[in-house]
Amino acid sequence: MIHPKTELQFINKEIGYGVVATEFIPAGTITWVLDKLDREFSPAELESLEPLYQSILDTYTFRDNKGRYILCWDNARYVNHSFNSNCLTTAYDFEVAIRDIHVGEQLTDDYGYLNIPQPFRGIDEGTRRKVVYPDDLLKYYKVWDKKLQLVFPKIPKLDQPLKPLISENLWNLISSISEGKKIMDSIKNNYYNGD
Repeated sequence: MIHPKTELQFINKEIGYGVVATEFIPAGTITWVLDKLDREFSPAELESLEPLYQSILDTYTFRDNKGRYILCWDNARYVNHSFNSNCLTTAYDFEVAIRDIHVGEQLTDDYGYLNIPQPFRGIDEGTRRKVVYPDDLLKYYKVWDKKLQLVFPKIPKLDQPLKPLISENLWNLISSISEGKKIMDSIKNNYYNGD
């Protein structure tokens, strides 16, 4: 489920639609949680579908570390790619804002950690990276881990509208990580190696 203080907006003809903040979202806020309504498709299920449905899933899903295709039921499927994303996924089935997100700003992910099947050229944002590759997670996980480690201590201190979707055990783990009592699992754990 996507953060409730967001809405779907048309961005432009090149990008299409995107998820935009309707209120200020501070760094350390959980912006998305995998929930019970999100649909998981195995590779076999995807292959058994007609090409029309395969195309839709290719556009709107990401792959988890088990190779399943995850289709978000809400506007989360419209979160766009950015090489300088303001949200990052974690190894715990939730995403977090890694910097403040202001009203009217898009929530963005770096598709490099979403186990994409084929490389694609992103919109030029003036960054060194111009192409997203299927193995970007193996190349950049240390950079992404550092960004997550900077905001993890803020998570328990902020108002978290999506907290009801997080189990008590996971919340306790998040609190322990934020207090330095446990080590955060690497985003690299999300990598699907194709097996």
